Amino acid sequence: LLMKNDITNRGDIEMLVNAFYDKVKTDDKIGLFFTDVIHVNWEQHLPRMYDFWDNVLFQTGSYIGNPMQRHRQIHLQHPIQNEQFIHWVNLFHATIDEFFSGKNAELLKSRAASIAAIMQVRVNQ
Repeated sequence: LLMKNDITNRGDIEMLVNAFYDKVKTDDKIGLFFTDVIHVNWEQHLPRMYDFWDNVLFQTGSYIGNPMQRHRQIHLQHPIQNEQFIHWVNLFHATIDEFFSGKNAELLKSRAASIAAIMQVRVNQ
């Protein structure tokens, strides 16, 4: 049985984000938002996500932006269904569990679920 390490640094965050978005790109429930709705520029998006999740977990202050506003714009172009928010959370959690185990891994799952829940409510406002 392979022991998994906890998320301890930005390198771990980057690996997690890359693995997660590799799944998202081909996901049949949410992939279309990234490929068809907004045509993500991955060279710009991935470093922003590294900063975002690094800041969520380690309070680095590295992320500057307004994710709520961006998700509202996407929602106006193509409404994001509740099931899609739930699927995003499940996929993010599964990716964390695939590579990591520990206090920070659990904390990141909890914070991701909270962020998604808030976004799910506020994207319609």
